[in-house]
Amino acid sequence: MTATTRQKLPLHVLMLIGFLVGLTGGLLVNLTIGGDTPWVQWLTSNITGPAGQIFLRLLFMLVLPLLFSALVVGVAEMGDLKTLGRAGTKSLLFTVFISAVAVIIGLVMVNVFRPGDGVDPALAQQLLDQGRSGAASIVGSAPDSVRAGDFFLDLVPSNVFTAAAQNEILPVMVFALMFGIGLVLARGPATESLQKTIEGVFEVMMKLINLVIRLAPVAIACLMFNLAALFGWDLLVRLAAFVAVAVGAMAIHMFVVYPICIATLGGMSPLKFFRDIREAMVVSFSTASSNASLPVSLRVAEQNLGLPRKIARFVLTVGATANQNGTALFEGVTVLFLAQFFGVDLSLGQQFIVMLVCILGGVGTAGVPAGSLPVIAMILAMVGVPPEGIGLILGVDRFLDMCRTSLNVTGDLVVAVVVSRGEEDTDATVPATA
Repeated sequence: MTATTRQKLPLHVLMLIGFLVGLTGGLLVNLTIGGDTPWVQWLTSNITGPAGQIFLRLLFMLVLPLLFSALVVGVAEMGDLKTLGRAGTKSLLFTVFISAVAVIIGLVMVNVFRPGDGVDPALAQQLLDQGRSGAASIVGSAPDSVRAGDFFLDLVPSNVFTAAAQNEILPVMVFALMFGIGLVLARGPATESLQKTIEGVFEVMMKLINLVIRLAPVAIACLMFNLAALFGWDLLVRLAAFVAVAVGAMAIHMFVVYPICIATLGGMSPLKFFRDIREAMVVSFSTASSNASLPVSLRVAEQNLGLPRKIARFVLTVGATANQNGTALFEGVTVLFLAQFFGVDLSLGQQFIVMLVCILGGVGTAGVPAGSLPVIAMILAMVGVPPEGIGLILGVDRFLDMCRTSLNVTGDLVVAVVVSRGEEDTDATVPATA
């Protein structure tokens, strides 16, 4: 009877159970025993830590061929360059718009509540000392500046295999986009066979990832146990004002801006939308990676939301890297918070520049845990704020990374819904019944 009941539980429910079990167990261990206890350190280093990381590595191992095959097939299925251009233009314009709204919400929240003014200097120094080594490596890997010429130059790989080996997602996606356009232009028996082969690669990747996703409840429990056991609520409490402003801004964007866009531009009920994508939201929150969440996003877009397959694959694969408005929002909030803490008064003009760089940074940020931190360090240096200050927020970044990734992935699905409106699906899959 128990086995039957367990089988009937949806995957997202099992993931939520894993999340709660891991969080509760970790907090109990942290509060009663302490994260510094030797056996707790051994457990997190040798059991729960590797278990969670193996799950993430399995996803990352499969996501690059998935990205390539999904984008190539999505472009090829457009049928003509006119349809591709229309979908691409709508995606780009809406992405820039929604990212700008996100950053503006973040900047307004920081200017109104000013969380950086109330940080205790002694506590801040302690946090800076704790995060000094991590901050040094982040600052060292940060780009010197953002120049439009360099940005577009980096999009074009001189060797796509080298780019793939170095996990440079955007150049690989540009190659996949060009490959898909080539399939559209060179229609013939040979290219039809090639397209079928790439479709086969996509189906194999999806099948393998679906097998890996079955491990998600256990992996999520392990990841949350590590986070809660080692850090508890201590760090969240110590930076409560910053965390509250960041999460509050993300919540406004998630539950106010997105529903408005879904209802007005997407022609869909926001309640139905959030109900149908809950599995993707849980996975994105738990893994803190847009790329790792992509397979689940693709499945819920086609099966639950009933979006055209060609649109879903195109928008979501591109969006996993290029539409990260949660990251853009977080970057803006963090830069202004640290500017307030260090007493650097940024003018409206400087804040406008910060907003533009955050939007651009959201496009080029890697869809992996903590991928936005080097960009934040670079922006801090641009506006005269000590980039080492990023060490102040390293302790709470994991939790905030989970929040902003969930916002990113939800935003990708919002864009897919908006772009899909008015588009016909010539090869539709039957949507799952709610």
